[in-house]
Amino acid sequence: MTDTDQLEALQQRIEGILLGGSRRYTRADVAERSGVPAERARALWRALGFASAADDAAVFTDGDIRALRIANELIQGGIVDPSIATSTARMIAQHMSRLAESQVRMLRDVLVANPELGADERQLARLIEHLTPELEALQNFVWRRHLAANSVRMLASPDDDLDERRQIVGFADMVGFTSLTRRSTEAELVAVVDRFDALAADVVAENHGRIVKMLGDEVLFVADSPVDGAEIALTLLERAEREDGVPSLRAGLAYGRVLSRFGDVYGSVVNIASRLTSVARPGTVLVDIELAGALEDSAAYTIRPRRPVSVRGYPRLRSAALRRVGEEAPTLAESAQQIAAELLSLIGDSDETEEAPHIPLEPDDEGTTPRRNRRRRRKRD
Repeated sequence: MTDTDQLEALQQRIEGILLGGSRRYTRADVAERSGVPAERARALWRALGFASAADDAAVFTDGDIRALRIANELIQGGIVDPSIATSTARMIAQHMSRLAESQVRMLRDVLVANPELGADERQLARLIEHLTPELEALQNFVWRRHLAANSVRMLASPDDDLDERRQIVGFADMVGFTSLTRRSTEAELVAVVDRFDALAADVVAENHGRIVKMLGDEVLFVADSPVDGAEIALTLLERAEREDGVPSLRAGLAYGRVLSRFGDVYGSVVNIASRLTSVARPGTVLVDIELAGALEDSAAYTIRPRRPVSVRGYPRLRSAALRRVGEEAPTLAESAQQIAAELLSLIGDSDETEEAPHIPLEPDDEGTTPRRNRRRRRKRD
């Protein structure tokens, strides 16, 4: 048997372990055996992130048939709205794809560290056969814990509009990350991002928030109460200053109605929080006027209004600096030094300007972009 034949045989064995059987059904076979119309099956397959196969290609397994049958039963039973079935499949696929990729990378690292495991295909197959149910059980446990936590919160208020409610949205990002990428190795960058991810996960969980997503050098989170949102932002900045290997952070918070869909958040509140982060100085938290008003009676914080700023989509965005009571504002000299450092950083990165992500519910009104005032030239006599 050639090396190519051995590799193909190993792939088939691994697929059999992971998929619960061999590929032996065509698209028509799956539609007939599952009772799902061919067009719906094709749409769900694409939404799951898999390329379309030829009608006569035998690429489907018994597991595919079971999954389609379950999906169809959920739709017919009224549990899943047919109009969002494809979107639901796409959301599940995107999360599972990232999880699978990380687990395969983990397995690769194990094989690199223990080359004898990969030298014997039978031993490798036994390893995968042992690991798969263990990982599956762990994932199922974590999913059930999150399901329980979300069920308690959402089902306790059945009259609330869960898709659109008032929340605090926050961004926190690492200052100078673009410059860091230019002078660091890949391993060093991975270490920085891992520390930042761990820091964000700990702080957000400790203060009853939820991470919506990590955006490389930035975290997007939500919280249900103004105090929780404020604590998350301030604690992130404080912990980053004490954490070795994590750059200084800056943060922006906004409060208002937020549209939630498939775990993500949209709307003007998200945009405002993003814009505030982009203009915040290192080590500072900026909040919008809504959140400033909600926190003004708290004895734990001080709110200092700032002059309106012009950012994309908002010609005069009002904000305030958030600090803990007892924290002194930076002196004039310290502020000047900080501004000088920022300017030097901007000059060094002038060819690659960083901008906070823009996540609109609707396109910004370009007509609101302010025009620069032009000095009128005096007419010469």
